[in-house]
Amino acid sequence: MDIKRMHVGPRLSEAAIHNGVVYLAGQIAEDATQNIEGQTREVLGHVDRLLAEAGSDKSRILMCQIYLADIKDIAAMNAIWDAWAPAGHAPPRATVQALLARPELLIEVVVTAAV
Repeated sequence: MDIKRMHVGPRLSEAAIHNGVVYLAGQIAEDATQNIEGQTREVLGHVDRLLAEAGSDKSRILMCQIYLADIKDIAAMNAIWDAWAPAGHAPPRATVQALLARPELLIEVVVTAAV
């Protein structure tokens, strides 16, 4: 089976598709000056865009991992998530506190979805 990589860079690809499944790299906000709500909206927008490019969408997410710089942001993040996640298609999800790559980053989201 072939592997299709999308937005390939020197260190990572933004997505890889294999056997009808798309695997997204961790998505972070480009505008890290935003608060948790703004960064969450931006990150979920990146997820939407990449899934669409792969021929999928958020209703086909198989697993989501969310990394928060501060777990105290979970309620604010969940408010944005709940408005974004399609009714009846909430995916399995894990949310943990983690030290992210840059101190201004508040959230990183990793998604695996069916194509």
